[in-house]
Amino acid sequence: MLFIAEIGLNHNGNFQSCYEMIKLAKKSGADIAKFQLGWKSLPNEINFLDLNRIKTLKKWSNEFEIELMFSIFNKESLQMVKELNLDKYKIASRTVIDNIELVKEIVNLNKKTFISLGMWEKKDLPLEKRENIDYLWCKSKYPTTNNDLKNFPKNFKNTNYAGYSDHNIGIDMALLAISRGARVIEKHFTLDKTSTVIRDHALSAEPDEFHDLVNIGRSIYEKIKFGI
Repeated sequence: MLFIAEIGLNHNGNFQSCYEMIKLAKKSGADIAKFQLGWKSLPNEINFLDLNRIKTLKKWSNEFEIELMFSIFNKESLQMVKELNLDKYKIASRTVIDNIELVKEIVNLNKKTFISLGMWEKKDLPLEKRENIDYLWCKSKYPTTNNDLKNFPKNFKNTNYAGYSDHNIGIDMALLAISRGARVIEKHFTLDKTSTVIRDHALSAEPDEFHDLVNIGRSIYEKIKFGI
């Protein structure tokens, strides 16, 4: 069972706050702290990350013994992040639609690659299933409502999805996904759900809530593995 704390842009443009967010993601039980690279990333934008900054994120992640991962939004970001020699990559739903050639380039690196399909409406997968690809069920709405989730998988093991990237308010949908066989959960992570700097805060989990998600989720997962 793998839990990804999607910090994304929830640092609100305060790069130094990423240190505390990485620390608390680890304390909350996350396996991976994830950021976005190449999205709103110009020097005057909220998510400016250059090579020095991503190296600092790697240093902080190493300090707290949590894996670092990025969603890659363009080729320049991919070239930059290669210097870190990370084990895993994430591809956002938007990138699957906007830049399938970049998706192919990332997958061909033969690193574990998580691909969200929140905007994908075709029956066939964007790329044939490969050992290093884990597709994540997702809806690219912020936040999702019950109506958006009517075709939520009844059993992930009978689908092409390894897990669920959650945009729902609260942790109940993520826990439901685990009970239905999901083995990867990505959940937005924040220090303050009341922040209005960006929309993602409202659908994120604060550290205590993410801790509950991990603890309850792992317990459900272990019971399923045991055959209950």
